[in-house]
Amino acid sequence: MHYDHIVIRYGELALKGKNRKIFIHQLHENVRDKLHAYPNVKIKNARDRMTIMLNGEDPSPIIEKCKVIFGIQSLSLAIRVDNDVELIKEAALFALNKALHVKTFKITTKRANKEFPIGSQEFNHVVGTHLLTNTTDYTVDVHKPDLELHIDIRKDATYITSQKIKGAGGLPVGTAGKSLLLLSGGIDSPVAGYLAMNRGVQIEAVHFHSPPYTSEAAKQKVLDLAKELTKYGKKVKVHIVPFTALQSKIHREIPYGYSMTVMRRMMLRISERIADNEGILSLITGESLGQVASQTMQSMHAINDVTRYPVLRPLIAMDKESIISIAEKIDTYNISIRPYDDCCTLFVPKAPKTKPKRDKVVYFEEQMDIEKEMQDIFDGIKVVTVSHNTKAIDPMDDLF
Repeated sequence: MHYDHIVIRYGELALKGKNRKIFIHQLHENVRDKLHAYPNVKIKNARDRMTIMLNGEDPSPIIEKCKVIFGIQSLSLAIRVDNDVELIKEAALFALNKALHVKTFKITTKRANKEFPIGSQEFNHVVGTHLLTNTTDYTVDVHKPDLELHIDIRKDATYITSQKIKGAGGLPVGTAGKSLLLLSGGIDSPVAGYLAMNRGVQIEAVHFHSPPYTSEAAKQKVLDLAKELTKYGKKVKVHIVPFTALQSKIHREIPYGYSMTVMRRMMLRISERIADNEGILSLITGESLGQVASQTMQSMHAINDVTRYPVLRPLIAMDKESIISIAEKIDTYNISIRPYDDCCTLFVPKAPKTKPKRDKVVYFEEQMDIEKEMQDIFDGIKVVTVSHNTKAIDPMDDLF
């Protein structure tokens, strides 16, 4: 006898009513994608849970991959047996003997299969008596046990689990549409992408690259960040935008205090056009209110003026400490702090306008041939697709 299954429990997607099948199907696809390297595993959906048949595969790496898949509330290693009283008793005894550092236990039976001849409370007693009779040094504690053995009696079989592992929660990536993440290479934008994915959003990314002011190492940093985000969802297409000429022009021709506002308006214009081409429904930024000059309410109002797309700002009410905490949790922090500048740190005015006026911004932009600038940029955009099993890209491999 051995642990031969993993039981996956749904989170809030279980509350989706008539749409539940859509969410479960997407979660199934996401789990299957993450476990493509384990061809022996079999995944089975049910209304209230999903099971993975291991078929001899090592469960540890599979559990690690599943723990970060959005839509999974919790998961457990399980022993599957037929709905036979003696088999269930022996499986429970096996699970107890396998547990470490346990002196007290509790049995909890869920009898979804009402045709099973023994009620839940009575069966708790039956199994508990069997365990006490066949072991020494164990006692029952129904309030604070060291180990709680769950016996789930279903139509097809019974599943015995002894440990509940916390999952990522949220909604399966791909159930809430697609959004374009403005991925700078700093700490904030990867966290914004992660939080959007938690709500079921599938992301693509756009990165504004300004060589020779920004290096190949800075570009590689962004691709590494995108790869980290694929642990939580799907492959990520990164649109790498050649921004040098336009950024230099803005620096030369726009009054110093307004250059940052104009630059960010151009970023949104370019991002919107990419979204149009890719069938994307919204944009995501890593802005939080009040951190820097471009993130005041007035600046956001002036910058948003150029796009009809919703701009999602998952970090809007978060402070830096909270953002860093999430970045550390999702393993993007150490990548983000690599000492390579991105285009957002170039030509930063010492006194940017914190309350830019839209009429002035529009006047300054009228002096530029925006459509020509946009066309020159789109002629040079390159796309790199990264996935959780993508090999590292050589930072000296020039994408332009």
